[in-house]
Amino acid sequence: MTKIHPTAIIDPSAELADSVEIGPYSVVGPQVTIDEGTVLHNHVTVASLTTIGRENVIYPFSVIGADPQDRKYHGEMAVCIVGDRNSIREQVTIHRGTGNGGGETRIGSDNLIMVAAHIAHDCWIGNDICVANQVMLAGHVHIEDGANIGGGAGVHHFATVGACAFVGGLARITKDVPPFMIVEGNPAEVRAINSIAMLRRGYLPEHIEAVKTAFKRLFRDNGDPMIDKIVELRESYPDVPAVTRLCDALAAAAIGVHGRARELTRPDDKRTVAAH
Repeated sequence: MTKIHPTAIIDPSAELADSVEIGPYSVVGPQVTIDEGTVLHNHVTVASLTTIGRENVIYPFSVIGADPQDRKYHGEMAVCIVGDRNSIREQVTIHRGTGNGGGETRIGSDNLIMVAAHIAHDCWIGNDICVANQVMLAGHVHIEDGANIGGGAGVHHFATVGACAFVGGLARITKDVPPFMIVEGNPAEVRAINSIAMLRRGYLPEHIEAVKTAFKRLFRDNGDPMIDKIVELRESYPDVPAVTRLCDALAAAAIGVHGRARELTRPDDKRTVAAH
């Protein structure tokens, strides 16, 4: 049975499934859909044009599905989609997409998004990700499955954080973070392989060892150009998908703009910096 506190405000166009709970002074705006088992604690706002899946828990003073902070946004149709079983802690802000960015901000499932994190317009967040306190994700950022972002880190728009990567606290991310790597610093640099995340996600021990070898070759050995190292690793480990994925990410970043592969997806090939 749906439980709605008498002080909550629910727009008539909102659709709430059975067993949804809406706490005191929360607001659910127009064209919002919330699926079974999701709980909104007190003082939560789900602004508009937002779909929230099953069994999410959203804590006080979070704002989901608000208008994007982008001067190019002029009220066009844009949505926010949240998957299942996410824990969205206090004061998190997640904004809808923009017309020139695909029109969609998407959060996957089984994520922990900690206090006061900001997820900007057109971001795509995968599954099983931890975003720590006060992380700042600019527009169009992609975070792949199993990544972990430390507190206070700032991620530049159009950057990608690869699968099972770990971003250290307070890091400044100005270019793509390779999958399976640990990065930290300002600007961030690759420091090691995130073998713990790979183990947790079921990678074979021999594949983890191959990625360790690839890390040493790519980021510790001097001499050969990066492109030659990538070619060599592809030939040496053709049957290790993790090494292939790492090589693919580095090659894509190299042909992108300022080390960000997704910069090439900008509409009309514009490269100007978006304001947030």
